[in-house]
Amino acid sequence: MHTDQPQDIAPDALPQVITRYLDAHRAHDTATALGAFHPDATVTDEGKTHRGAPAIETWLTRAAGEYTYTIELTGAEKVDTDHYVATHHLEGNFPGGVVDLHYRFTLSDGLIEDLVIAP
Repeated sequence: MHTDQPQDIAPDALPQVITRYLDAHRAHDTATALGAFHPDATVTDEGKTHRGAPAIETWLTRAAGEYTYTIELTGAEKVDTDHYVATHHLEGNFPGGVVDLHYRFTLSDGLIEDLVIAP
């Protein structure tokens, strides 16, 4: 049965590649985080798209050092076998200080093909 409605899932039910990326990103482990992406993947964050491993590596490095913040995984949804959403609550020294962000993942061949981060 195919539905277009996302299903709430337990955060620990997210695919392993997403969990590996999220854990590595939180730990500022750029190499492990980067390894979760296709070489030609795209990441869209703050309205800017970063395409390919070199651009994503630069984004990961910059994102890790720009602000100090806490991040908590507060929810997860499965849209279909290749699309997942992880919701994070962030608090820190960035403009506004508090935000809930949706990390929208598209998977392909067991790796992250596309990630869009937006409120």
